[in-house]
Amino acid sequence: MIRLVRVSKSLWSGGHRTVVAREVSFTVPDRGAVALIGRNGAGKSSLLRMIAGTLKPDGGWIETRGSVSWPVGFAGSFHGDLSGAQNARFVARIHGIDSDAMVRLVEDLAEIGPHFRLPFRTYSSGMKARLAFAISMAIDFDTVLIDEVTSVGDAAFRERSEAILMDRLERRAAVVVSHNMPLLERICSSAVVLDRGEARVFDDVKEAIAHHHALMAPA
Repeated sequence: MIRLVRVSKSLWSGGHRTVVAREVSFTVPDRGAVALIGRNGAGKSSLLRMIAGTLKPDGGWIETRGSVSWPVGFAGSFHGDLSGAQNARFVARIHGIDSDAMVRLVEDLAEIGPHFRLPFRTYSSGMKARLAFAISMAIDFDTVLIDEVTSVGDAAFRERSEAILMDRLERRAAVVVSHNMPLLERICSSAVVLDRGEARVFDDVKEAIAHHHALMAPA
């Protein structure tokens, strides 16, 4: 379970302050997926990073119970000179997992062929996202954070990654960021809509999507 209590955060760029969270509060249950919905720049990815613990809130607090993944789709922690296999082996050792079994599973899930044995820095953005997804699914996190990764790759990979995620959600939790509204309807049981730092919680994902579309409509 993850609980956000009055979380606030502002980011600065070029002397300009952007409020990405203003006393945001919601709970991620032990099972199922919560969608984070909002326009580009609404703060969805920043909120994921705060939940992951890689970005500190300015105010409020975040309570976590159990293990939480890094934001899947964010591959910044992988070493560019190591191959996909070596990165997977390194992550396995950090988490106390059998490294040989981890490499076999990640190679099967990522579906990047011979590139799996080549340096990570040579990967396309799609291959990096595939590797990040595969490694995160190979570790049994209590809550997985997902940032657009299921939109990567061909139709077959997207279908397979969604099936893997749905299987995980039967016993674990997820927070999902995506602009793919049909996907969010299929895999999420609740939603949070972010707009100008404010958050509104919905028990019905379709209602959340309708609210988001209303916010996006021209005045």
